[in-house]
Amino acid sequence: MLIKQLSIFLENKSGRLSEVTKLLGDNGINMSAFSVADTSEFGILRLIVSDPELACKVLRENHFSVNLTDVVCLNCPNEPGALAKALLILSENSVEIEYLYAYSMGDSANVVLKPDQLDTCIKVLQEHKMELVKASELYKI
Repeated sequence: MLIKQLSIFLENKSGRLSEVTKLLGDNGINMSAFSVADTSEFGILRLIVSDPELACKVLRENHFSVNLTDVVCLNCPNEPGALAKALLILSENSVEIEYLYAYSMGDSANVVLKPDQLDTCIKVLQEHKMELVKASELYKI
């Protein structure tokens, strides 16, 4: 249930994002989900890709600062209140969310979560019959 996410630190200057996406594309690596957070000086690009190990290698060889982080992906109905229900369950079980990002596909939505307690997060969501996306499924989207 753990998914490898790339976190890439980018200088906040024109062309850096396109360099990353071109390198990944040139190496046959597909992006399934991503998020960009920025400040005035740098940004953090978080990516779920088809081959996280290869992506990490390629980016490091091209002088990008990149880390692999374990995250969890929850699949929930794409309807009002579905995410709130899951987050309430986690909160009631003392699982804090450091960050999340999501995307929807028709009737369902995938939510990438970075909890403070990965194992507890997975356990709690499974106990409440919440659907977690397997890494192998998410990497091939």
